[in-house]
Amino acid sequence: MNTHAPTPDSSTPLDAFRLRLGKDELVPIVIGGMGVDISTTELALEAARLGGIGHLSDAMMPTVCDRRYGTHYVRSKLQRFKHNVHNLDKTVVQFDLDEIAAATRAHVAQAMERKRGTGMVFLNCMEKLTMNSPRETLRARLIAALDAGIDGITLAAGLHLGTLALIEAHPRFQDVKLGIIVSSLRALQIFLRKNAKSRRLPDYVVVEGPLAGGHLGFGADWAQYNLATIVAEIRAWLDAEKLAIPLIAAGGVFTGTDAVGMIAQGASAVQVATRFTVTHECGLPDEVKQHYFAAKEADIEVNTLSPTGYPMRMLKSSPCIGAGVHPNCEAYGYLLDGKGHCPYIDAWAREMEAHPEHRRPTVRDKTCLCTHMRNFDCWTCGQTTWRLKDTSHQNPDGSYQLLSAEHVFKDYQHSTEGRIALPEKAPAA
Repeated sequence: MNTHAPTPDSSTPLDAFRLRLGKDELVPIVIGGMGVDISTTELALEAARLGGIGHLSDAMMPTVCDRRYGTHYVRSKLQRFKHNVHNLDKTVVQFDLDEIAAATRAHVAQAMERKRGTGMVFLNCMEKLTMNSPRETLRARLIAALDAGIDGITLAAGLHLGTLALIEAHPRFQDVKLGIIVSSLRALQIFLRKNAKSRRLPDYVVVEGPLAGGHLGFGADWAQYNLATIVAEIRAWLDAEKLAIPLIAAGGVFTGTDAVGMIAQGASAVQVATRFTVTHECGLPDEVKQHYFAAKEADIEVNTLSPTGYPMRMLKSSPCIGAGVHPNCEAYGYLLDGKGHCPYIDAWAREMEAHPEHRRPTVRDKTCLCTHMRNFDCWTCGQTTWRLKDTSHQNPDGSYQLLSAEHVFKDYQHSTEGRIALPEKAPAA
């Protein structure tokens, strides 16, 4: 919880507070886990070096390892199932559990070996990465991360009602920091009730509001909800139940003053991501970062393109919108359910039947999330992305100066009165 905490107001910097997780005291700043490899190792390590928490994402980990470490997991999987590429039934397209574990161990271990400072590195683990075998692939990812020494695991994209049972026999189960992302008190209550047998409370709860980037825990009525209200409601219930679980507020926290406002509502820390998308350490290509800088508020939408069934916030100009790529499940297939099915396959097959003359039909209602996230063509973003242009300098050519993760982190940490500190202006090329 918070220690040595003054009364929060706009003149109080976020650095006046600390997040306590067990015996550890941390700067109350958590960088969210953006996939695929948007929250890079470098970004997570900067957060840890500065005393906060940085997340790796476990989205498409074999693909990330191929790109970063020269492995060939994607090619190997494609070769095994190449015979099935033109078959709409993907039941046979199964991941090799040993490869999943090896990829996760390699990526996590590489980060943990390089970690410096007093902070922590966590893994954002998504239940909705069903991978044609939801329970087995989730277990493989979790156990590999624990084996590799991850400091903490944030359970995301799902209620994770059976997840703790998958790892409760692991020797690090009681020691690793475990948290869950929820968007309502009811979701947290269900998680706690269903996992009561594990005799293991979460060490923290990330409360993600309606302004967050990517997949949302809300429906089409997302605008009717408010993060501060949800945080206060959950804090009041936890206090009434005498459960001392720190809350981490996420979604739309754009300044240090916003963060202190969340502390006033009962949070112990904030999770932030949008402002880090335009840093050097972020994994997005630099040209994509410029699209984020240039975005106007009207350029951001919440749509239902994701095969997961969750609404998803992204830039309207995302190349994935309407793109009718052939389903790449033999190579990827991260969103296949336990029966080898993905809603994008249905949408693509429907459009192909209606327009057989087109090799790449327009598919408007769903997107091949695996392919487009891998290629950085799905430009998911937070609702406050349109404000990014106010955080940096515009160059003579109209582009914007990229920031360092340290600059953004310290601005959250020390700013007051709603101010945003601009970086030192780079010399003209």
